[in-house]
Order: sequence, then structure tokens, then C-alpha cells
Amino acid sequence: MIRKRVVVTGDVQGVFFRDTCRREATHTGVAGWVRNRDDGSVEAVFEGEPDAVQQLVAWTHRGPIRATVTGVEVTDEPAEGLTGFEVR
Repeated sequence: MIRKRVVVTGDVQGVFFRDTCRREATHTGVAGWVRNRDDGSVEAVFEGEPDAVQQLVAWTHRGPIRATVTGVEVTDEPAEGLTGFEVR
């Protein structure tokens, strides 16, 4: 199990980024959370099998159809054993 913290910048709020991320995470079996940040970016934590987490990180580089992603910062963190996925 691995854990990645992702901060996505660009036009990523108000375009269903969080809800679509939740659906993608549920589909791939990844646990964690996603939230809007005050600076206009979106932050997420993904935990799960390496291939599934990498698939979700790759998705954040494009996001939902109405998003315009200009940057993705990925940080490795120790896994905490999260279950489920929530929009914060």
C-alpha cells in the first residue's frame, strides 16, 4: 500500500473536480479524500495499491472535462490505512 498527496493547480474549482475524483477513486479502489483549497487549487490524498494510486495520480493531470490543469505536485507520504473516499 502507498500514499500520495497531490495538489492540482489551474482552473480546477467549480468544474466538478472533487466529485469526479471521488468517482474515479471509488472505481479504482483507492481510499483517501479530496478538498478545495483557499488558493484555488485542489488537494487530495490517495492510498491503495501502487498501480491504482498511480492511475489516479495520472488522472489528476487532466481532471474532468471542464478542468484546465496547469500543475500537479505529488508528495509521497507514509500510508495510514485509510478506508473509503470522501469529499471534504
